[in-house]
Amino acid sequence: MSTIPSTTASSQDANALNPQKRIPDRTELASGLEISRLVTGLWQVADMERGGTLLDPVKGAADMAAYAQEGFDTFDMADHYGSSEVITGTLLASGTHPGVRAFTKWCPPPGPMTAAVVREGVQRSLDRMQTPCIDLLQFHWWTYEHPAYIDALMEMAKLREEGLIAHIGLANFDTSHLRLLLNEGIPIASNQVCMSLLDRRGTEEMSALCLERDVRLLTYGVLGGGFLSERWVGADAPSDVGDWSKMKYQRFINAIGGWDALQSVLKAAQQIASKHGVSVSNVATRWVLEQPAVAAVIVGARLGETEHRADNLKLFAFSLDAQDHDMLKRAFRSTSRLPGDCGDEYRKPPFLTASGDLSHHLDALAPLWERKPVPGRAKRWTIDSGSHWEPLAGYSRAVRVGDRILVSGTTATHGAGQLVGRGDAAVQATYILDKIAASIKALGGQMQDVVRTRIYLKNASDCEKVSRVHGKYFGDVRPANTLVEVAALIGDGYLVEIEAEAVVDA
Repeated sequence: MSTIPSTTASSQDANALNPQKRIPDRTELASGLEISRLVTGLWQVADMERGGTLLDPVKGAADMAAYAQEGFDTFDMADHYGSSEVITGTLLASGTHPGVRAFTKWCPPPGPMTAAVVREGVQRSLDRMQTPCIDLLQFHWWTYEHPAYIDALMEMAKLREEGLIAHIGLANFDTSHLRLLLNEGIPIASNQVCMSLLDRRGTEEMSALCLERDVRLLTYGVLGGGFLSERWVGADAPSDVGDWSKMKYQRFINAIGGWDALQSVLKAAQQIASKHGVSVSNVATRWVLEQPAVAAVIVGARLGETEHRADNLKLFAFSLDAQDHDMLKRAFRSTSRLPGDCGDEYRKPPFLTASGDLSHHLDALAPLWERKPVPGRAKRWTIDSGSHWEPLAGYSRAVRVGDRILVSGTTATHGAGQLVGRGDAAVQATYILDKIAASIKALGGQMQDVVRTRIYLKNASDCEKVSRVHGKYFGDVRPANTLVEVAALIGDGYLVEIEAEAVVDA
């Protein structure tokens, strides 16, 4: 198990030499990449440009420079955060702040991730940011049912070897799929996830895996869209919220138990803030910063409008003691845990995002495989996944007959024959169940329609960890299930095979 240092020698020395000119603590996110532990997020550029008028990149760069001048020299953005990459490129091209570190995200629509597609996506950000190498390129993927995210990250690893990317990160990946990518040897430096006094999912399995595998967490949403501040202590719930960030985190508040649950947390944070002479926002952010897997928190900025740098610097002048943590834990008891794992808000109900229900977006994604009618059978369709065994042995990956879908025994075979999850039955089960989900979707069903699964294990000792993976997919569905140990599975390294049956509701 590893722990993340809270500060580097450079920030400790600077603050010791000039305590009146305190700067944010710093840490090494990855080899050679030292960053501020308070990263300035530029997602609100998109909100500021909602009306269609882009921000002036020269003025925006000057506003960013003011942050960098005070030690807030690490910035986070994405290819879809309005013109944030262009503004950042203007700053980088000026050469006035060579210590600036700029992270961005690539969020492509699911589809074939060829070398050309990946290079084009990376080059687009390089051009906008006017830099020969991106400090940290973070990858977001909408649906694990489409396995091309593995291909994309393998191609990104090659571009890292070329020097176009310094480090690779993820954005909103859950624990199971982070584990899968690490198992495939992808050099993942970080995962950006939501974490706050409202959303503590990342402190659980995700943090345990990150500490085990030396992956850092970059955390956003730490202020809950501004709801974790003095302004809302004892206040009535707003009848209307105007910006995307508050729209999103109002849904988080509803999911944890509503406005009364938020008030319980805010009142505890207020008592702690009064004790330390800091703000409620400081307490909320400090709690996240002290989680052992967290490298940095990301706090959003509205360039040229409002800034809270002086208040944010107080983060690094105090720490929470055991009494403070106990008080917050007691307040947490009045809240419900957010459902699922990190990133699930983008992929499954209750879709806790600014735009709300994303099912229409996910349903609009093309099925991974084409459904084909069976000649002479009016109510029968099949799909093939491209395995050379399917035509050779004369079977389909899945068959639909009327309202019934049957999925053949499925292994963790990716593409032309790559085994995903060698040596790890849980990783193989994760990949398999994604493949089964894609098969069922291609035939017009969904995982909630599954009524039976059968699991074949090479080693009975893998029973519990494979069962836990199964539970993550079917904990609310509860299909009939059979799990058996078999003498052998066909193919070198295969540890799990799973088949499924579903009945599609009218």
